[in-house]
Amino acid sequence: MTAELLDIDGIEVRLSNPDKIYYPALGSKGGTKRHLVDYYRTVAERGAILTVLLDRPTNLQRFPDGVEGEEIYQKRVPARRPHHVESCTVTFPSGRTAEALRVKSAADVVWAANLGTVTFHPWPVVCRDTDRPDELRVDLDPQPGTGFAEARVVARDALLPVLNELGYEGFVKTSGGRGLHVTIPIEPKWDFIEVRRAGIALAREVVRRSEDLATAAWWKEERGKRIFLDYNQNARDRTVASANAARKTPIATVSAPLTWDELDDADADDFTIATVPALLSERGDPHADLHKTSYSIQTLLDWFARDEEQGEGELPYPPNYPKMPGEPKRVQPSRDRDRLRD
Repeated sequence: MTAELLDIDGIEVRLSNPDKIYYPALGSKGGTKRHLVDYYRTVAERGAILTVLLDRPTNLQRFPDGVEGEEIYQKRVPARRPHHVESCTVTFPSGRTAEALRVKSAADVVWAANLGTVTFHPWPVVCRDTDRPDELRVDLDPQPGTGFAEARVVARDALLPVLNELGYEGFVKTSGGRGLHVTIPIEPKWDFIEVRRAGIALAREVVRRSEDLATAAWWKEERGKRIFLDYNQNARDRTVASANAARKTPIATVSAPLTWDELDDADADDFTIATVPALLSERGDPHADLHKTSYSIQTLLDWFARDEEQGEGELPYPPNYPKMPGEPKRVQPSRDRDRLRD
């Protein structure tokens, strides 16, 4: 089909192959490229997704042939791009640098969607300072035998009370799958190592209060049927799906922002590219004030230091990272000969 030209706030953006099926389970009635691009146009022009993407380096999870086709996880912005698409420099754990997409407008979002971007993954930094995060992220990841209901219990009954005691406002959203994400806006004063340690301290405190429903164990063999608090989502170059981002699920679910009251009755499958625009019109965007206030993580760093004195220090990084300061051995417990001898 002939490409179309869309006017996105005065910027011309090309839409190619609009009838291509991206979500086969939805077919031509709701699963085409046009449906996905129209969804992103709506949430971008209303500002909902720009709240969490604006001026941030952003990775693109692309499926040019639909969600059942090949996945391209793109960390570098294409060299050939329209004049309105900007970039900013990010540094990976290896020390190498790259130019990542810098989202500046709704047109940038629609342009990326036309490339087959299903999910946007923003860094927890802004482009003016890509070494100091302004977000602390809590990823509640259900393990086999658990699901959304268990993640909700941990978030509501263990995590939220800790945030309240710290004086933090946490912004909760569905992951678009079985899990939940909570974002805490923080002062951009600390580097990735310090923010990750704050995340570890927070995860440990939640685990203590979860009545054995949660774990911060990095190794899968130690997690059991619990909700894993993935502290490594706060490490450099780790990202989560943005709020209001579509996911590659068969029904085109969305990582949907919620209020804490909405969480009680939420069903993750109710939030899709077909339903979220109307919901935003009805009650607005619960994450609209995400960066209105920011918080110090000093108390969490104090908790980390306290735990370290009691024998609980650093935890493993992902396997592709260089050896990090204070990190324990990256050896699966069942294969750790020293541990087995003890």
